Amino acid sequence: MSADTAEKTLLLTGASRGIGHATVIKFVQEGWRVITCSRQAFSEECPWGGKENHIQLDLGDPSATIAAIERVKKRLNGGRLDALVNNAGISPKGENGARLNTFDTDLRDWGQVFHVNFFASVVLARGLKDELSKAKGSVVNVTSIAGSRVHPFAGAAYATSKAALAALTREMAHDFGPLGVRVNAIAPGEVETKILSEGTDKIVEKLPMRRLGQPSEVANAIYFLCSDQSSYVSGTEIEVNGAQHV
Repeated sequence: MSADTAEKTLLLTGASRGIGHATVIKFVQEGWRVITCSRQAFSEECPWGGKENHIQLDLGDPSATIAAIERVKKRLNGGRLDALVNNAGISPKGENGARLNTFDTDLRDWGQVFHVNFFASVVLARGLKDELSKAKGSVVNVTSIAGSRVHPFAGAAYATSKAALAALTREMAHDFGPLGVRVNAIAPGEVETKILSEGTDKIVEKLPMRRLGQPSEVANAIYFLCSDQSSYVSGTEIEVNGAQHV
């Protein structure tokens, strides 16, 4: 354990699979305590932490999200929070996995998507600002390549929520800066997880790097933004997509 990571704590949403799962592994390997949030209950098969470091929470429920702030504070026991990573995200699909556009996305789905992908980030960061300030910590919002262009698989609600999250990152960097807290975002592209849509291989063929990204590569970028190596980086969105954005 290095001096940079001694006794540091991360709060991570969307921790149960994909990028979130890889992020837990990366931070634990670096000696951090990781408090995980997900809709799933803690699994005894997880090779890190324990139930005391897991909060089962549906971020689509505004009241539950607000109430969870006190639960996090109790886990911190009056201590500081070195990093908050807002990784949780949902993207509803139509029949047979079809993309939902602006015409056929139910209004209730719009609300659910924005509660999870956008509002939860505001609620958690604002509610834990004192703990983040105490640590001179870091917030990382996980956006998406879909936030800057129409994507063949990501739906309209998901895409616009991620675009809004990118804008929120800039606003938060401005507001949290005087507290000594840095706020940044990462925008993953096509990453190899279990929820890849059929036809992703056609996108990969046109990527400059001609391959899928790995969850661990995204986790490494998140770790960089939470470490002292990025101590003067704030208000930026790092593209982690093999140059897909060009």
